[in-house]
Amino acid sequence: MALMAPTVLIVDDHAAFRRAARALLGSDGFEVVGEAAGGREALAQATRLRPQIVVLDIQLPDIDGFEVADRLAGQPDPPQVILISSRDAGEYGGQVERAASRGFVAKSLLSGRTIRALLG
Repeated sequence: MALMAPTVLIVDDHAAFRRAARALLGSDGFEVVGEAAGGREALAQATRLRPQIVVLDIQLPDIDGFEVADRLAGQPDPPQVILISSRDAGEYGGQVERAASRGFVAKSLLSGRTIRALLG
């Protein structure tokens, strides 16, 4: 019996990045079950789709990624959250370390391998 691909929700306010991430993660053995452009949409999609992993941009137009991660962590059977940004993690001070997430990946380094490494 084949192993099921881990399910992923991609959250980023740039459609071009979501498309690229969907193609990249799909080719790396993940099943992208949905996308969201903002924090409120991300919370609704995560509740509806129940992904195992949420790839979550920190800079969102409505609710920032740190708040979304905290809210997701409060859900029953919460998804694993991977924070992403085009900025360096250091620019967020200690927020990345304190966030309700498995870790941080720069957008330029996003891959199935980096996600698997964070999820261990």
